[in-house]
Amino acid sequence: MTTTEFTVTGMTCGHCERAVRSEVSEITGVTEVTVSASTGHLAVTTTEGPVDAAAVLAAVEEAGYTAQAA
Repeated sequence: MTTTEFTVTGMTCGHCERAVRSEVSEITGVTEVTVSASTGHLAVTTTEGPVDAAAVLAAVEEAGYTAQAA
């Protein structure tokens, strides 16, 4: 398993965390998503190799936030 970390801006609450988690969880191969609004931290764990960073950035944007690789 591989974990890739990102920094997310714009999150302020649990609802924000759930929105990001929901969108990122839909990416193929993702097995775990950890999100913290207080720190702006997003960790994405996949079963094989690193996650497609472009897919994560697009998913976070779909949730209404912006992200960058940590």
